Amino acid sequence: MKRYDAESGPHSDMSDSPYTYTVIRSDEANAFVLPGNHVFVLTGLFRYCHNEDELASILGHEMAHNIARHAGERISDSLVMTMLSRLTLLIDPSGFLFSIFVPAQTLLYSLPHSREHEVEADKIGLVLASEACYDPRSAKQVFSRMKDDTERGSGRNNAPPPEFISTHPGYDTRLNHFDEWMPDAMERFYEDGGMKCRNIRDEMTRARRLAAAKADLNQ
Repeated sequence: MKRYDAESGPHSDMSDSPYTYTVIRSDEANAFVLPGNHVFVLTGLFRYCHNEDELASILGHEMAHNIARHAGERISDSLVMTMLSRLTLLIDPSGFLFSIFVPAQTLLYSLPHSREHEVEADKIGLVLASEACYDPRSAKQVFSRMKDDTERGSGRNNAPPPEFISTHPGYDTRLNHFDEWMPDAMERFYEDGGMKCRNIRDEMTRARRLAAAKADLNQ
């Protein structure tokens, strides 16, 4: 994870604050980022992330939320919506207008805006991964597995709601976007005739072998 940060950092216009990565033991398949560049990965996600490239696609998505300052946008939106909701009570003290405004703004503004953030993070994350020489096609593989798991029924208890009432785009929407963005991502991945990433990925392979050998010695 730290190496991913080092490789992607120079290309991504990140803040000067270093990223921290915490793995949480949980059956839930999820990851999230907090302000201050703190990324958390739940171990349930490894059911769908099977290698370093696929994990990098998830890390890129979470890092992208901070790069795009989505948390700040959500806070600003929340303040504006709070002010507007209070204004409805001034206009209509009975609360009837308020009872209409709150669900309407959630359905027509907050949820669509949240989905836009997720789409933007998907796109930026794909750029980060490809610039850091992780295979951008891996992002689509992760979400394809999630979709297949849901459709088979093994993810029945965590089945996503319909897209229009969800904070996240549906799997089909995300996969279609990946197809749309993939040519640009692959062009970045194969920049300089692929020499840059070929050398870096060779170093990755050597690092994994050394880590595995060290782990065997410590057993």
